[in-house]
Amino acid sequence: MRKYVGYFFCNPRLPNIPSELLLCCCFALKGQARSRNEFHKKEFTAGGVSSDHCWWICRSGGDLSDAPTGCSEDQLSTCSQRFQIQRGASDPNSYKGLGDCFRTIFRNEGVYGFYKGILPPILAETPKRAVKFFTFEQYKKLLSFTPLSQGMALSVAGLGSGLTEALVVNPFEVVKVSLQANRDSFQVQPSTFSQARMIINADGFGLRGLNKGLTSTLGRHGVFNMIYFGFYFNVKDAIPASQDPRLEFMRKFAIGLLSGTISSCVNIPFDVAKSRIQGPQPVPGEIKYRSCFQTMALVYREEGYLALYKGLIPKVMRLGPGGAVMLLVYEYVSGWLQRNW
Repeated sequence: MRKYVGYFFCNPRLPNIPSELLLCCCFALKGQARSRNEFHKKEFTAGGVSSDHCWWICRSGGDLSDAPTGCSEDQLSTCSQRFQIQRGASDPNSYKGLGDCFRTIFRNEGVYGFYKGILPPILAETPKRAVKFFTFEQYKKLLSFTPLSQGMALSVAGLGSGLTEALVVNPFEVVKVSLQANRDSFQVQPSTFSQARMIINADGFGLRGLNKGLTSTLGRHGVFNMIYFGFYFNVKDAIPASQDPRLEFMRKFAIGLLSGTISSCVNIPFDVAKSRIQGPQPVPGEIKYRSCFQTMALVYREEGYLALYKGLIPKVMRLGPGGAVMLLVYEYVSGWLQRNW
């Protein structure tokens, strides 16, 4: 893999790739290129960037992407889950705010407490993204034969890709949420595979076991992708493109940032319902949160409508910029593949 990273960036057949794309791909590749020897010895240029510069961009970009992705994103994910499963001010484990959540987790569970449940999303990331973008393209092609307008077709294709993605990711989410909800120290709590075995042995693979909360996950991913893809491509087409590559990059990044932010704000009630269903029940052995809309209604009735937006700030901090980077990488790379393959 690493051998081909240098080839991708420094191949002389790719003279027009802007340096912004190189940086975006660095984020996606997460520091795969670690040795200058892995690049071609001959000096090539890619958008005016030599092979030496390519190496340093990849090395620095990879390290920088490891920091927010490996640290901030998982910290924010853990905090978001903790906010979503707490049941109002009467909950003895209630956090006063994001800062209090960080301090409490660090004080009671240590630094590793922020990384609980990190393995399931790592294992799910590659198939999840592959399914997300592959099915989006396939649904988009199928919908081109329908009387739907182009804008509506993009949103419906996004909805279809989200529903398909949810089927893949839901078992991983069940394990992740149960680990993140555990307030024991990192050394005491069970491993990812032990937790998965406990869930399977207790409740099996069905809708009460490894696939519980499936309806909420379908809603979360379906709504997110519907707005995410629909908003991005419709707004991008409506706003004139810039001839300046840097301004064009910033235009797409800003639209992607808005797409991720708006999608997160709209789909978070499904996320809260998913966390309540997949997380620990208030009374052990008694199932209070059973289904998606029953859980939403119960949370609204007992805690008010704002409870359906718990964990919104860390979620937006994670998925706003992350969604922008992901769409930029997708668009540039898919565009290059269509032109060259």
